[in-house]
Amino acid sequence: MSEISTLTRTVVVEREIAHPPEKLWRALTQPHLISEWLMKNDFSPVVGHRFNLRGEWGGVLDCQVLVVEPHRTLSYAWNFKHDDPAFDLNSVVTFSLSPTATGTHLRMEQSGFRPDQKQAYGGAKAGWPELLSKLEQVLAGTD
Repeated sequence: MSEISTLTRTVVVEREIAHPPEKLWRALTQPHLISEWLMKNDFSPVVGHRFNLRGEWGGVLDCQVLVVEPHRTLSYAWNFKHDDPAFDLNSVVTFSLSPTATGTHLRMEQSGFRPDQKQAYGGAKAGWPELLSKLEQVLAGTD
């Protein structure tokens, strides 16, 4: 009998953002701004709030807010159910903000990728840097 590994993989992306934590927080928590850099959504920064992220590709992520520490930490469950259970993803996305002399240090972590989820893990590894670049563009265009 083979033993199934319970080890999971994590994607971490860190960058310096030339905006204060308060401005970055707005882009992470206001639905109209989230839709500009991530996906359409019905997000509310309230622990326990269930919301959906709707991708342009037609997929829907079922999410739930886990942690809200204004201007510091935002965490939510990021779950995707697929017709083929092998592609189901149950992960947690956490944004950590730390003020710096020139703005904010942002750390994004998505944890919970099973070892057999190479495609999802690879997609997250490639996708998050692009999404955070879009986030920076949104920040540059807001007051």
